[in-house]
Amino acid sequence: MGDKIRNLRTKKGYTLDKLAELAESSKSYIWELENKDPPRPSADKIGKIAIALGVTPDYLITDSVPIEDATDTAFFRKYRGMKPETKEKIRRMMDLIGDDE
Repeated sequence: MGDKIRNLRTKKGYTLDKLAELAESSKSYIWELENKDPPRPSADKIGKIAIALGVTPDYLITDSVPIEDATDTAFFRKYRGMKPETKEKIRRMMDLIGDDE
């Protein structure tokens, strides 16, 4: 789990401080998760870290969820909570971008 958190954090350009702020945690706690084996985080902390990193908690705690599935699931959860006007803007942007086919 620590490697996944570190890799996602650095890929997003987040410092330990930034991820800690976004996940409502401390820098030292994030460092421990990235470097201690095995970490023992609470479900609440894992959930907040996953949201900050744009993945699902399942991705962080298991090896059975591919990153693509985790990021798509996190995106759709966020999308479902958006205002209808925002959803419409996203759909129009998707139409402008077009299909990958």
